[in-house]
Amino acid sequence: MRTKNLFTLATVIIVGLYGANSWGESEATAPASPPQDSAAPAMKEPTRPPSVTIIGASEARGVLGRDVRSPAEEDMGRVVDVIVDRQGTVRAAVIDFGGFLGVGSRKIVVDWNALHFGRVANKGDSVTLELTKEQVVAAPEYKEDTPIVVLGAAGSLQPWQFDH
Repeated sequence: MRTKNLFTLATVIIVGLYGANSWGESEATAPASPPQDSAAPAMKEPTRPPSVTIIGASEARGVLGRDVRSPAEEDMGRVVDVIVDRQGTVRAAVIDFGGFLGVGSRKIVVDWNALHFGRVANKGDSVTLELTKEQVVAAPEYKEDTPIVVLGAAGSLQPWQFDH
């Protein structure tokens, strides 16, 4: 039954993306296109439709705003941003750490590979950071438009090389 529902949903999405004309409507019933000026550039090839992926509701969750805890269940702050490189690969997360009710807190950057998302089925579940509270306290503060110092689990970081 669930497979049938997913198939029906995918079909509805595809029909919406392609439109009725690509599903058998003839050119004679389609609205006439306005005459083209001979000086106008030739029409481009139609673009391919986007791919459609269906992810189960329990398989993926957002991470912004999630609480972060150490393996020892210490409060490590919350995820407030995600940092990607020029290719769009997720490299790190910005964590708002310390303080009380936003006062006295500071942002630090941790390597994406130091985060574990095993327990995020519900919005109240936290992300686990593979670092100690002492390591996070000693991390330099993140400030936008300055070089980023990324705190990572032992030996897991690769340097970023960008041309200016």
